[in-house]
Amino acid sequence: MFEARTILRHAGTVLVGQLAVMAFGVVDTLVAGRYSASALAALSVGSAIYISIYVSLNGLITALLPVWAELRGAGAHAALGKSVRQALYLCLGVSIFGTLALLFPDPWLNATGVPETLQDDVRDYLYVLALAVGPSLLFRMYSTLNQSLGMPLWVTVLQIAALGLKIPLSIYLTLGGWGLEAQGVVGCAWATLIVNTWLMLMGIYFLRSHKVYQEYKIWQPLEAPNWKVLKEFLRLGVPAALSVLVEVTAFTMMALFISRQGVVASASHQIATSIATLLYMIPLALGIACSARVGFWIGANDPAQAEKAAHTGLKLTLVLALLFSTVLALSKETLAGWFSVDTAVSLAASVVLGWVALYHLMDALQAVCAFILRCYRMTLLPLIIYSIMLWGVGLWGAFVWAYEGIGPLTARAEVSTFWAAASFALCVVSLAFIALVLWVAKQRRL
Repeated sequence: MFEARTILRHAGTVLVGQLAVMAFGVVDTLVAGRYSASALAALSVGSAIYISIYVSLNGLITALLPVWAELRGAGAHAALGKSVRQALYLCLGVSIFGTLALLFPDPWLNATGVPETLQDDVRDYLYVLALAVGPSLLFRMYSTLNQSLGMPLWVTVLQIAALGLKIPLSIYLTLGGWGLEAQGVVGCAWATLIVNTWLMLMGIYFLRSHKVYQEYKIWQPLEAPNWKVLKEFLRLGVPAALSVLVEVTAFTMMALFISRQGVVASASHQIATSIATLLYMIPLALGIACSARVGFWIGANDPAQAEKAAHTGLKLTLVLALLFSTVLALSKETLAGWFSVDTAVSLAASVVLGWVALYHLMDALQAVCAFILRCYRMTLLPLIIYSIMLWGVGLWGAFVWAYEGIGPLTARAEVSTFWAAASFALCVVSLAFIALVLWVAKQRRL
């Protein structure tokens, strides 16, 4: 029971912070929509490019969580501080990569066929966000460190406070006022830059001023790059980052393939996506909490307790996923009606939400398993499984099934085709990942 309470308390705290961060995008959408339809369209394209790049880089930093949790469990406090300092080199490298990718967005714009009328606004939006990559990833380092130490509360408090800053800044910078000319969609980007810089500075301040960090001796002179350590970071982080990229793009590319079915299909898919994204915050929080606990016990050289923590996390995930999937399945018509007053859209969305209920169950299990597998340094095989199932079966298989047909399956150009294929792919991924978790945890214990 102690392990379950610890995981739930940690996950609950993380969840509140994640919801606050999610609200950043909601705020920008509402504000840009009040400015103009073109600003909203530019925001949609720009944020899609930014998220695709940033989430992958963010996954690389987050992959360090089990490394630091393990060092904490081993009582190697000074080594943990040294590892954090070495991670600054990794953060610098990925920040440069992310910044350059956003400063030169034309390949993205041309590949996706973004209209010329939107491209200038999208470029200006991304140019500002390019400056935010470094501060954002540095705060992610601070967040990851805190998660590994089992102290998520301060990160959540900062994220909630950041939302309080983001709302007035986005309104003021986008819409103008008090002598400031309206900046349009670029104002949203400036607000994001200011907020991320503030979060970074607050993280630095906490690291410098709070006694709880002193035993880790983080504030020591920066050593020269330790290529052995950095290579280990990359060995763990690159497959994790690529796995996140596969998962995110498999999810977002559905919208492009579905768009040819018309407005009703796209609208119903957007409703399903919004709910699925919101529900995903729960297993994401559980995965972070489980990773911290499993990593801690591995570092403490107690593989049996690490296995117990992994099993506890999976059981909690299964119970919560079943609960929310059941609620969604039973209330799909009501939820669809909340999102749209258009009868055709709400009816189509209610059908898709039935599949989202199954999708969430599978998604929750595989997400938590992925975090646990990183604790056991297993990242390459999950990446291969992700790529085959999510890209090959869930995305490309759905496209062929929807518009061409597969063997005895005739063409079925419906939104539910994509969600059904994605659910099946995630089902296979979940079963494979659960088997891997059970196997690797048992092997470590023996």
